[in-house]
Amino acid sequence: MATLVFERVEKKYLLNSQQFRELSEVLEGRFQIDKYGKTTINNIYYDTPDHLLIRRSLEKPVYKEKLRVRSYGKADRDTKVFIELKKKYKGVVYKRRTSMALKDSYPFLNCESKPCISEQIENEIQYFMGFYENIAPAMYIGYDRIAMYGVDNKDLRITFDTNIRYRQTDLRLDKGSYGEQLLENGQVLMEIKIPGVMPLWLSKELSRLKIFPTSFSKYGKAYTRVLTDNLEKGRVNHCA
Repeated sequence: MATLVFERVEKKYLLNSQQFRELSEVLEGRFQIDKYGKTTINNIYYDTPDHLLIRRSLEKPVYKEKLRVRSYGKADRDTKVFIELKKKYKGVVYKRRTSMALKDSYPFLNCESKPCISEQIENEIQYFMGFYENIAPAMYIGYDRIAMYGVDNKDLRITFDTNIRYRQTDLRLDKGSYGEQLLENGQVLMEIKIPGVMPLWLSKELSRLKIFPTSFSKYGKAYTRVLTDNLEKGRVNHCA
């Protein structure tokens, strides 16, 4: 049975192409690519009409939370999707999720039904939906991911995300995996998911390669990009 609850520290790093190549050499033999290889991940993030959740998140509070629906690969009505409630408190990530067919996710997220895979988690998600008034799909985020796990510690995971794209239209997982690019050419977003303490050898290699932690939210970055674009368009229209 798939894991429904996660608790871990997640650290993000933005790599250039050279850093990615050199780090890949360092990880060889110490990390193994998982059985899925490169995977396309599609997400729909939910938010209020005034984008309260992402605005709060960008303020870097002690506690923040978000809701998303995720599919792995191309989705249609019968594709299994994951509905994830993700919370972060003092740097520790707590993720709770349930799964169902895409066609069943719509009535569930309207609080009209429960598939009863995990009643407690499903109740939490539906409470979240009711707590935030008029919450609805707000942003599509997709990317291509390579996930790896430690040879000596399978709970230590590293992911590399490329071709990160976003859109604010066609906010359904069965509408395809397309959008505007979020990263610059050659950039790679790395995330290290740590159940305990990072191995000393890995910490030293990251320092040697000048790879340092950064604050990076895909949804937050996309939201900020949209705001900036809208401001630019407003200036152009105003000047016109």
